Amino acid sequence: MNILTQKIWNNIIMNVLLDSNELTKTLRRLAHEVIENYVDLRNLVIIGIVTRGEHIAKRLCEIISQIEKIDVPYGYIDVTLYRDDLDHRKSLKPSKSSKVPNIDGKDILLVDDVLFEGRTARAALDALKDFGRPASVKLLVLVDRGHRKLPISADFVGKNISTNLKQLIKVNILETDKKDCIEIQG
Repeated sequence: MNILTQKIWNNIIMNVLLDSNELTKTLRRLAHEVIENYVDLRNLVIIGIVTRGEHIAKRLCEIISQIEKIDVPYGYIDVTLYRDDLDHRKSLKPSKSSKVPNIDGKDILLVDDVLFEGRTARAALDALKDFGRPASVKLLVLVDRGHRKLPISADFVGKNISTNLKQLIKVNILETDKKDCIEIQG
């Protein structure tokens, strides 16, 4: 693990794992993996899970467009009301409405920042049913930290980071956090 700097966030020491430059390189690598793994990019729709997954998905679309000179439809989905732990997380409220293009018969790439227990990805699969019937669904995450409670795995992973259950992974995205980096507590 290449720890670059330490800083304090909410009275917790955070170690920077990926800086802005490394995060950009990771997104470019993921975009190339997506291009290599889809036969027909014209059938692909990229959907980000609100909030950070939404911005990561948009960036992936832009990178793919630059490389392949093709516009990939993009959308975002708020899965708050589809979560199976909503009764345990009373503070959760939908942050915004979803914007999902036509997904019937399309290959969907769901995008999120961190894969942990698998609950958010499962909620996204449930939410997609309300928008149509895709041909396939794959999952891309920036960070896979393990500790799954559901049988869900990512098809594309930016970085696997081994953590214990008490550690915190914080993905910072310029659009929401005013900086790009990935940090870990401890």
